[in-house]
Amino acid sequence: MNEKQLDPEKVTNIALPILLCIVSLIVGFFFVTPKNSGRYISYLDDKKTTVMELTAASTAASVAVSMVPGDAGTPIAEKLADLSGYSMLILCALFLEKYLVTITGAAAFRFLIPMCCIGYLATVFNPKWERYRQTAWKIGIFALVLYALIPVSVETSKMIEKTYQDSIQETINTAKEDAAEIQDYAGSSEDESLWSKFISTIEGGVSGITAQFEQTLNNFIEAIAVLIVTSCVIPILVLVFMVWIIRMTFGIDRRMPPLIPAGMLQRPH
Repeated sequence: MNEKQLDPEKVTNIALPILLCIVSLIVGFFFVTPKNSGRYISYLDDKKTTVMELTAASTAASVAVSMVPGDAGTPIAEKLADLSGYSMLILCALFLEKYLVTITGAAAFRFLIPMCCIGYLATVFNPKWERYRQTAWKIGIFALVLYALIPVSVETSKMIEKTYQDSIQETINTAKEDAAEIQDYAGSSEDESLWSKFISTIEGGVSGITAQFEQTLNNFIEAIAVLIVTSCVIPILVLVFMVWIIRMTFGIDRRMPPLIPAGMLQRPH
């Protein structure tokens, strides 16, 4: 009998990519959706609310300390007002992470992994393209790394924020209470004697109020630093770490080509 027998290895190399492609498309269209990524989106929304509360509290504190008689509170008010720029940076990073949660998942499972499977199948049917098989694997690994980027950075940020979450909320509440107290007296006190009486109730008078808001400023700076680390620095470090893992896995040469060819440095004879 001259019947051709199927090569089990070739059948496996054909069936597995097709199955993986189908599973990837199912995951991409039915599971990687904003609804199923809700816990990450909810975490980022809560964090965004915290940043906005922090910004509002720092603005209120800046206005309140600027009402203190004299110029003692002016530098503190200016520093508190400057914190809004850092808050905007954090908000931009949070919005970017929020959109990337679903965008990276869709890109990975709907496009990159199917592309990897199709490329691998092409190398099976055409032996001349076998040298591109590693490229197909690289696309697949890159897709998984891309999808894992935001979840890994979010989980890492959660671990760090557990230590500082209470202190950040306490900073917001204290700043709001102090600012509201001063603004209530300053706004309702048409009589200077009432305003002066309020200041006299504070230990140390104007200097006591200034010292109180100096501590508030320090707490705000610490809270902003924690949020910058967890919202901006950690995602970048996670990306760098994953790129390093990919380089180590595939043995990509990390050496950069010289900017000036060696022949140009030789002196003419």
